[in-house]
This record gives sequence, C-alpha cells and structure tokens, in this order.
Amino acid sequence: MTNLKNEKLIALVEKMPAFPKSVQQVVQLTSDINASAKDIVRVIECDPVMTVKILKAINSSFYGLPQKITSVQRAVVHIGMNTIKNIALGVAAMGMLNPNNKANFNTSNFLLHSLTTAAISKILAERIGLKSTQCSDCFVAGLLHDFGKVVFAEFMPAEFKLALEKSKELHLPLHQTELEFIGLNHAQAGKMLAERWELSDLLIDAIAEHHTLEASDNVLRDCVFAANQISKQLKFGDGGNPILEELPSPIANHFGLNLSALCEALGDLESIRTEAQSFINT
Repeated sequence: MTNLKNEKLIALVEKMPAFPKSVQQVVQLTSDINASAKDIVRVIECDPVMTVKILKAINSSFYGLPQKITSVQRAVVHIGMNTIKNIALGVAAMGMLNPNNKANFNTSNFLLHSLTTAAISKILAERIGLKSTQCSDCFVAGLLHDFGKVVFAEFMPAEFKLALEKSKELHLPLHQTELEFIGLNHAQAGKMLAERWELSDLLIDAIAEHHTLEASDNVLRDCVFAANQISKQLKFGDGGNPILEELPSPIANHFGLNLSALCEALGDLESIRTEAQSFINT
C-alpha cells in the first residue's frame, strides 16, 4: 500500500461519522466492571432516537422474545447489558448504509449477509462453549466484519465498483481486486473504522483478520471466518465476494469439522435468514 493511498484512506475514514456519543458511552460502560445497569439505562434514555431504535430492534422477530419489551430498563433485565451494547452498535452501524451509493453496491443484500454472519458466528461461539459475553462479541464481530466495504462504497465508489465488477467477472476474491483498484482491502479499512469506533482489541483483530488463513489465538476471528463462509454457502444475502473459501486447517481443527460438515451439523438455518430479513424490514 502506498503512503499516498494510505493517507487518502485515513482521510476517508475520518469522514465516516463516529458512532453517536450515546453509543460510545454505552460501549465504554459495558466494558467497565464498576458500571451499573442504571448507568447504561440513563445514557440510552437520554437519546430518544436510540431508545426507539433499540426497542424496535429488541421487539423484532430477530430476537424472538416471548413478550413485548416496552422500556430500556426491562430490556437490560431480559437480555443483559452486553446484548444491549450489541444492539446499539448494530442500529448505529445500519444507519450508516447508503442504498444510493455510486458503486451500485447492494446494501440490502450486504446487510442480510452481515446479519446472518453475525447470528451464525454467535451460534458457533455457543457451540464451542464460549462465555455469553464472548458469544455476544462474536455477534458484533460478524455484523461489522465487512463494514470496510461501506467506506469504499461511500467514499471511493468508482474504484470499488471496478473491484466488484472484476471480482464477479473473473471469479476472484473481492479483497484481492480491492487491493488492485484501491490499494488496500475492506478488512484493512474495517480495522481502521473499528479503531475509530473504539471497539475492543479482540473485535478489531477479528474484523482485520477475517480473511487470514493462518492460525490465530483470537477465537472471535475463527467464528467470524467460519460464519462468513457458511452464510455465503447458504446464499444468505451477498457481501459482493463470489469466492467461497474452505476452512483452513487451524479453523477446521478448532471446530472439528470442515465447512460442509459444519454446515450440516448446524442443521436448518433458514430461520436465521428469515429473522434477519424481518429485522431489516422492521
């Protein structure tokens, strides 16, 4: 990557809106072991727009709660602080998508792929026995793993459009054609965006390395890599990358199965696609 292109991308990422202050405060509070649920509720309730969006998301079929949640305080009790944080991150991120971008990048398909990858990543985390907070973080990593593409579609549409077209026509990995036309790929851009949003180091690494084939100590990365391929294999949405990657040995060993066997072991995941689509349409 040339210094010129690197500097250009840094400037572009700086143009991306930061998460609303209220979302940043929620993220910080959920990372503070001394913070109370009341502190988080107070921050959210001071932002009426976020309150409405969070309650709307919680009551969508994507979360499948047995009863309607009518307050943020009840939401925290029912689904926990970490899940509230993830919903806040999710609704803030989705608000940044521009369906009329000049790259002709289909944001509805992109969002369906991102949401299903997030849900599958969480399922995989639960499957290997991660703690509930780690499972919840896997959801966030899956949701945001491709958000570098949003930077490209919004601020480098001509170059990104060429990368998308060449990837599709020649059946090449999108992150490879992005390097050709932009000078870096969406995982690298996503890392910069995650750093701007002040996410945790593990989340930043999972986003940055979700196409890396080498072994990693970051189990979030392994869950996101596998979930990304499962979502693509099942054709849940479309993130613009036509290449389905087999699980590299370190990740296959982690789950004890190759990609096809892991898909089969998870059973029918169609409900995840349906729930994600319902969440998008909410």
